[in-house]
Amino acid sequence: MMTDIRLARQSWRRLEPVHAMIYFVPEAAERYAALGLKRRAGYFASRGAAFGPASPELVIATFYNFCPTLVRQALPAAWDVTTPEKVTEARLDAAGAALRRAGVHEIKELAETAALARRAAERAGEHLQGRPLFAAHAALAWPDDPLLELWHAQTLLREFRGDGHVAALLAEGVGGLDALVLHGATGTTPTAFLKASRGWPEEEWAAAEEALRERGLLDGGELTEEGRTFRQRIEDRTDELALPAYAALSDDELARLAELARIFGRSVVDAGLLTFSL
Repeated sequence: MMTDIRLARQSWRRLEPVHAMIYFVPEAAERYAALGLKRRAGYFASRGAAFGPASPELVIATFYNFCPTLVRQALPAAWDVTTPEKVTEARLDAAGAALRRAGVHEIKELAETAALARRAAERAGEHLQGRPLFAAHAALAWPDDPLLELWHAQTLLREFRGDGHVAALLAEGVGGLDALVLHGATGTTPTAFLKASRGWPEEEWAAAEEALRERGLLDGGELTEEGRTFRQRIEDRTDELALPAYAALSDDELARLAELARIFGRSVVDAGLLTFSL
């Protein structure tokens, strides 16, 4: 039986705020700062801590779209002031505190949603090959708290999909900076935010834009029709590569997860946990 790709994408996209808020909430920055890590160092160290004392090269390779200089400013210096174990603990603690602030722990369907998401995440664990960032996080212990169980499950599903996305980008000859430029051209995320958060010099960004124009993918700062088709092909392939995880669920269970995911994702968004500043 084929897994419904539309429902699988809905489940991931709607539940994604439950994970993604960890990159924006003050609870995370406060806990990383207590370990001696400034904001960007906290980000690279916390997401990369599952690898152990990750080198900048490993993070550059697996995070994919950050300027290497930005990464090297944070790593390996972060490991001089703290340990991966402490950072991982701080990240989990921050996730729980932020989600409780949003009232996510009070949603009555929490246990049901966590159980469905965990089954998908555990099925993803049967497909480790070629998914380094996912595999590192999959080796971490599952939290006992249903709230954190849900956060960890979506973290795994996010990184599983992300590793597949990197594979799709590589197959299409799209580098990390190229991917950012194409993403910004869709208008879904402000280009100013992408530039500020990923740290690429303006001249390198401009050069990437020009190269994509020469490929016929950009017209000025907007996607051409060919560019939209090209980017959609990458997204579709990414969705396909994420399907092994959601094959753990029946069609009815996947539809239920997609339904529940909307409730949880919306609660995070409505609480303002995804607010970012430049």
